[in-house]
Amino acid sequence: MLDSKSFSIRLEQHLVKIYGGVKTTKEIKQVSNDLLVFIESKFSKNPPKFLNNVSKWSEKDTILISYPNSIVENKRKPLSTLKKFLDKHCMNMVSIIHILPFFPSSSDQGFSVKDYYSVDKNFGSWDDIKRISQKFSVMGDVVLNHGSSKSKWFENFLNGSGPGSKYFLTADKNLDLSTVTRPRTSDLLSKVDTANGEKYVWCTFSEDQVDYDFENFEVLKEFISIITFYLENGISVFRFDAVAFLWKKIGTGCVNLPETHEIVRLFRTILDYLAPSAILVTETNTPARENVTYFGNANEAHWIYNFSLPPILIYTVLKGDSSYLEKLTMSLPPAQLGASYLNFVASHDGIGLRPIEGMMSKSEINKLINKMKNNGGEISYRINKDNKESPYEINISLFDAMQETLNGNEDFHFDRFLCIHIIMLSLEGVPAFYIHSLFGTKNDQNLYSKTNKKRDLNRHVFEIDNLKKIIDDENNHGSFIFYKLKNLIAIRKKQTAFHPNAVQFTLHLGKNFYGVWRQSLDKSQSIFCITNVTDENREFSLMDINLIGFDQWRDLISNKTLSDIHSKITLKPYQTIWVSNK
Repeated sequence: MLDSKSFSIRLEQHLVKIYGGVKTTKEIKQVSNDLLVFIESKFSKNPPKFLNNVSKWSEKDTILISYPNSIVENKRKPLSTLKKFLDKHCMNMVSIIHILPFFPSSSDQGFSVKDYYSVDKNFGSWDDIKRISQKFSVMGDVVLNHGSSKSKWFENFLNGSGPGSKYFLTADKNLDLSTVTRPRTSDLLSKVDTANGEKYVWCTFSEDQVDYDFENFEVLKEFISIITFYLENGISVFRFDAVAFLWKKIGTGCVNLPETHEIVRLFRTILDYLAPSAILVTETNTPARENVTYFGNANEAHWIYNFSLPPILIYTVLKGDSSYLEKLTMSLPPAQLGASYLNFVASHDGIGLRPIEGMMSKSEINKLINKMKNNGGEISYRINKDNKESPYEINISLFDAMQETLNGNEDFHFDRFLCIHIIMLSLEGVPAFYIHSLFGTKNDQNLYSKTNKKRDLNRHVFEIDNLKKIIDDENNHGSFIFYKLKNLIAIRKKQTAFHPNAVQFTLHLGKNFYGVWRQSLDKSQSIFCITNVTDENREFSLMDINLIGFDQWRDLISNKTLSDIHSKITLKPYQTIWVSNK
């Protein structure tokens, strides 16, 4: 834990690195003093009780991702309904709930925030968030790259006075912005009429999501205030949305710039000082080589999303070839103690394609895209550096994505769906499940037809009574998947070799199998995680993993003892074994 003097020194050092090229030494010193006074005033208060209950992550941690209104019922606010579901079904299953943006918003399913200090009254209140945080750690979104064009701040920007009037980034429409990395096909600059004349605001994602100007000290101070407010209201895991785009410099890609990394380090220092048990997560949907830089030197993100995993893992299972997955896990550096990967296969967004740039060929990516279209998916696009449209993400429910293999086999649909989650649970990092993965939700074509938003294919809203029927009906495929995953998570939680930072070594078993060896931090437990990634029975020789003869080995999933470590066993299509010595 940082002492006050060390914190003060670090704070000023961060500000010098961020603003040294655009502000005077006197200005930097002044803002450093202002921030120190503000942060010390927060530190002097007694920390909320929930902060003392958040332990460091372990094999017992699993994340659930849900919108505040993914589950609804009559005469109850959705956040209250979500708590009801969590308390009844998830107490021993997940430890962290990522509640997607619950703030007043004008678009993008909550990611165009109008007011960072309020909970949308249609969802509930801060009291609901705090009640959930009493039993679960709550991950909240810090949407710090952009804000809503319908917000009071932006209204003040248009009027030329008031809070937020200088928060938003403008640019000369005649500038050459061709080098800017784009995640969308919309125009980068949006014309607006203000009290001070016509201006062009910078919109990385949409014209309703106007980028903030982080060269302005006041923007940084505002978000420090927002984060301390979240700490006081039950948030202990902070997801920095779209953080890679934060700083802009004309003539560059305006993504992953040094100033952006330094701002992340600054927020990390502040969180380490105010709430040492809080966790900072960066959401950077970029190629793997760029994504891992957000670990810094164990001084930036605590967790980074493993964005390359979903497309690679899906391709692996649909093709029946582990080559790319093996290369991925071999290429990712082990996270240092105090940092971790956040692993996921499905999320509220689509299956990102940028993270596999340079890993898979265009023809292979096109094969995957065509299969996803055949399985009922849609494709979203972005503008590339040649000013042409490029596929950005696949929009499809994960259950439908597993419907048919690349060679057209529809058999073993459930096995494929479970297989990719078991592999995810095997890997180094903290696993996260999108709520629809728990039930194998299919594409919501009705919602998509109403909104014409491709991502809504994978954003079904459950009526709680219908969800109860799914869970209680043992003949329903959703119930089957829910209890299978719940059992696997229960097994995993008991294994120290599945600690997010336990040793991971990728095994070389040929393209039909994928395997990793995990070893606990105290070296007492080893688990060999072996998966048949094909749609055929495959014979596997236990001699290929060199089990130590004097240990007792068993498969944790089937609970069967392996009496002969020199024998061959047959793995069914998409079957995984967790071979453990404990």
